[in-house]
Amino acid sequence: MQLLDKFPIEGGQKDPKKRIIPFLPGKILFRRSHVRDVAMKRLRFIDDYCRALVRLPPHISQSEEVLRFFETKAEDINPPVE
Repeated sequence: MQLLDKFPIEGGQKDPKKRIIPFLPGKILFRRSHVRDVAMKRLRFIDDYCRALVRLPPHISQSEEVLRFFETKAEDINPPVE
């Protein structure tokens, strides 16, 4: 949402035909016992989104919002044990 607000033309707010920012895959509702299954199903879509995001022009792909999105967090390195 921050990208769409910061780059309204590239987000297609003025002209949907000019949108270059990819659509983020939608949420999927699930029960707690299906978290892993849902995550695995969404993996390809999220991967496609991330690849499209980094291929955008540098003013978008290297923006603070995108860099923050890909920033490594402590829980990425040491995920909680279930």
